[in-house]
Parts: sequence; C-alpha cells; structure tokens
Amino acid sequence: MEGQTASSPIAEESEMATANSISDMPSSTARPTPGLLVMLAAMQPEQLEEVLGKLTASFSRESLTIATPDAHAPDAWPGLRIIPAPGSNASWTLTAADFLHAYQLAGENEARAILMLGPGAGSMHGDGLRDLANLVVAAPSDLAIPFYQLPPNAGLINSAILYPLTRALFASRARFPLAVDIGLSMRMAERLSVAAQRFAGGNQAEALLWPVNEAAVAAFTTHEVDVGPRVTPQPADADITAILSAVTGSLFADIDAKAAHWQRPRSLSPSRNAAPMAPAHEAPADNAPMLDAFRLAYSNLQEVWSLVLPPNSLLGLKRLYATDGAAFRMPDSLWARIIYDFLLAYRLRTINRGHLLGALIPLYLAWVASHINITASGTNPERHIEAVAMAFESDKPYLVSRWRWPDRFNP
Repeated sequence: MEGQTASSPIAEESEMATANSISDMPSSTARPTPGLLVMLAAMQPEQLEEVLGKLTASFSRESLTIATPDAHAPDAWPGLRIIPAPGSNASWTLTAADFLHAYQLAGENEARAILMLGPGAGSMHGDGLRDLANLVVAAPSDLAIPFYQLPPNAGLINSAILYPLTRALFASRARFPLAVDIGLSMRMAERLSVAAQRFAGGNQAEALLWPVNEAAVAAFTTHEVDVGPRVTPQPADADITAILSAVTGSLFADIDAKAAHWQRPRSLSPSRNAAPMAPAHEAPADNAPMLDAFRLAYSNLQEVWSLVLPPNSLLGLKRLYATDGAAFRMPDSLWARIIYDFLLAYRLRTINRGHLLGALIPLYLAWVASHINITASGTNPERHIEAVAMAFESDKPYLVSRWRWPDRFNP
C-alpha cells in the first residue's frame, strides 16, 4: 500500500497520499511515551523560550530531549534534558545535513521519534507542535507534515511547482512538501539519513531532501497536521532566481531518480472535508514588474524556449504576450505542460541545466502575475491552486509518454 495521508479540515489543498483520519491521534491531554527528540534550528532566545514553553505545556519534561545549538539553553531551562546540536547553514528549510544529524542524535539518546523545528517555530500554535509530535510518537505515522495557514501571496514557488508536481507524481496531497517543521518515526529518520549520505561532505549542508517522496517510495505512512499560522523563515539570499533554481533543480533531480516509482499508476487520496475557506484580505500585489519581465524574456528567450517547449505551448505564450495586464491569465493546462517539458529537458540535458532553470524564471513570474489577477477577481487562492494541481494530474500521461519516448512528440 502506498504512503498514507490523513488531513485536518482547513483547506482543500492539504493532505498526503492515502487517508487515515488524524482523529486517531492522542487527545490534547494525552502524554506521549518517553523518547521524543526535539531538534531545533538556531533561533533567537525569545523564540527558543516560546518553543520550549509550548512543548513543556504539552509534554512531560521527562519525555523530551531537546537538541539545540544554543549554548545557553541548559542554564535557562535546568529542568529539561538539553543536548548540543550542530549548527545548520540553512536559514529557511531543512537540509540533508539536518536529517543526518537528527538520526545520529536520536540513536545516541535512544529516542523513539523525532520532531524537527525550523527558525520561527515559536509562531505556531502549541497544539500544532503537539500534534506533529504525537503522530510519530504514538506511531500511527512515519512522517508528519504541517499544513500552514499562510497569506495568499506567500509560498508561491510551493503553490506553483512543488505542491502540484508532488501531488501528481507521488499521489500526495502534501500542501507543503518542503516544510521546515517535520515529525519523523525512527525508520523514516533512518531512510532520510541514508539518503543524506549520497551527498558528500559539505554538500550535505546545502542539499535538499524530499521526505514526502521518500515516504511514498518506501510505502511509509504519512499524515498532515493543521498547525495554523506560521511566520515563515526567509532565505539569507532573497534572489528569486537562485531560490527557484535551487529548489526546482533539486526536485527535478529527485523525480528523475524515482522515475520507476512515479510512472506506475496510483490513486490520490480523497479530498479532505475542508472547512469553508475565508476570503483573502491581503491587498493584491503589483504584478506589473512580473509582466514586464515575462514580456522582455519573450523577446529574448525564444531560441531557448523553442528547444524545450512544443509548438502548442509556444503559441500559448504568444497569446499571453499579446494580453494586457488586467486580463492576463495563464491557463492551468499550459502551466502544467510548461513544467513537465522543463522537467523533461532537465532529464535529457537539452541545454545546460543552469540556463534551463534560468529560462523558467520569467515563465514562473508570468504564472504569479496570472495568479494575482485571478485571486484579485474574487477567486479564493486555494481554489486556484487546487485547479492547478488537478491540471498537473490530468496531464501526467503526457509526462510519462515523453519520459519513455522522448522524441515521440517532437515536430
């Protein structure tokens, strides 16, 4: 059976591949059995205070082992078992090195499960932290992933690419497959540690792993937990080109490595029984610079795009180029086909991979501009992202066919 997912009722877009209800989780008054390792990223003292306060409000102190790079934490919290953790170079997501260190520390301290929390984790509700931990400690799940309530225009690389690709190829409804907070069973942690060892030396500090994909391939059980709002940590370098290239390139490489798994037919878990989604109150962003970047790229990147995209997609981009700002809408089917063709070009090394991912940037900005227009017209952002994900699912046969017979659809 493939990796399973159960969802909490918050939004249509958020759960993982197969459905077990998280109503089976321990209640808010239940105490986990001893043996939870909580591995914390470096954070400000007030943030650390907030996280530890929320954890000790939900769990007995005897059940916790806290690993933190903060050398002053043991003095500030003498009643807790606090051990030193290696510092992480990552400021906004977990890396291969983080998973490797977590598994090593858990083994040394005889932990039964691991809760990894990124910078800013104190902004989450205490019951969200508790539920992430309870799922893996009480053993209904190997992987516990959070569903964050973020502002409408936050996390759009995730919404445009990471989520729909993960959902279509790995039958996972994980709304945030690269979450910075995560709960792991020991066998899940061991699998991620082994995966981390593929990256030599210092590369582990920057390399990304994809826990949802690993769980799907291993047929491990996955659940998603509604953790409410969260302040999301930001990369030290906010260059969109560098971020999108690093994240998308990593996901493309993982998809390539797991092709034997995702090409087989799989059923997506049923939709969660979502609570009504509140309308977005965030003021529409200015998408004019994004449209300008797309139009400039349309004039300069035709030669590169024509190496990657088939004629129908190029025609769709031509129509978009001729559309004025307020009416600018990128069809969901066109966006899905663009990402699939870029994934294929990445696999085949049609052009230099760095140049390839750079050529995707203005197309991503065009999608963002379209998303802003769609949501400004009254469509709930999550409903649009759901429609995008469904377009990726519908077009998966195209990807599978091109993957197996790369030249079949060439002109």
